[in-house]
Amino acid sequence: ATTWSAEDNIVWKTPLPSWSGATPVIHGERIFLTSPSAGDVGGPGNERRPGGDNLLLMCLDRRTGAVRWTETIDSGNTLHRKGNSTSPSPVTDGAHVWAVTGNGVVTCRDLDGREVWGRNIQEDYGNFGLNWGYASSPLLHEGVLYIEVLHGFYTDEPSYVMAIDATTGEVRWRVERPTDAPREAPDAYTTPVLLEHGGAMQLVVTGGDYVTAHDLKTGHEIWRAGGLNPTRSDWFRIVASPLAVDGMVYVPTRVKPLHAFRAGGEGLVTESHLAWTFDGRAGPDVPTPACDGSRLYIVNDQGLATCLDARTGETIWGPERTVRGTVSSSVLLADGKLYITNEDSTTVVLRAGDEFEILAENTLDGSYTLSSPIAAGSAIFIRTGTHLYCIDDAAE
Repeated sequence: ATTWSAEDNIVWKTPLPSWSGATPVIHGERIFLTSPSAGDVGGPGNERRPGGDNLLLMCLDRRTGAVRWTETIDSGNTLHRKGNSTSPSPVTDGAHVWAVTGNGVVTCRDLDGREVWGRNIQEDYGNFGLNWGYASSPLLHEGVLYIEVLHGFYTDEPSYVMAIDATTGEVRWRVERPTDAPREAPDAYTTPVLLEHGGAMQLVVTGGDYVTAHDLKTGHEIWRAGGLNPTRSDWFRIVASPLAVDGMVYVPTRVKPLHAFRAGGEGLVTESHLAWTFDGRAGPDVPTPACDGSRLYIVNDQGLATCLDARTGETIWGPERTVRGTVSSSVLLADGKLYITNEDSTTVVLRAGDEFEILAENTLDGSYTLSSPIAAGSAIFIRTGTHLYCIDDAAE
């Protein structure tokens, strides 16, 4: 899909109980998403309300948008600036769906919403201590759920990374992840990614002024690289997630620097494996970049886009103005196009490639939009503050 409006090329739109920065996940004919219940637990004077107190997991029909089921998975909803207690995105393998809440609940549900197992990692390992609430999404890989808890502002407890058996809910391993980051800098709202290197997969985690790679079977830290917070700022929390593509690890920080490291090595590889650094002011804070292996596309919070050579870091084009306003959602790269959505539900579509070209600018309902757009088949799905839209200009 390239062009749409609130009325045009909308296959369906489904009203949602409340807003959330969590991104929906699609498998087959089902869409899963988390949301607060309707209503408002916010106090007076808040510019924005967190939504209702119950935390919901919903399943929608991909073809029609009909709500198949809604289950309450937790209660207790807190507003954290642009987050609430449903900020982590769910994951699915098509047979089950797993969700994590900002309160530490981890739940596995079958396709009818029935709980298979549940646990609370705050109760297991102590309270989260992030300044803006827990928001990291889990990573599912080959029957294991990988979860990071990187915090330090409100706690002296160490940060950690853990693996949970997705079938049984049993903890396979949990390792502390040390950091010497000051004040708020230990906090991260990133999501881990997988890196393939030397015929094996590694778990890559960014935050606390470092990027680390861990053995999937044990959690053992294989390597770490620093230099993410060169000025040793007290307020260097990291939001945008890393990317691991074709043996390279791309690490956004708080606007700058953005580092690219070559995979490999052991121990501290800050200097030995640094490939290049982008130190421009147009670096991202919240939006995670996109990469096709040859080009890295970055968008900053003000909607300025830059295309870099993924191998060398040289600027191919940009920074160029795309969408106006504030961008908090991540860049979507799909079907040779880039989708950049702002907080007012407007999406600018660019042609991916070595030339900067805007193909379309499309606005939906104008409501508060934090969730990242996703693609499935020829359709684009966008979650605004009020609805989930299925958009397809190839629709018959």
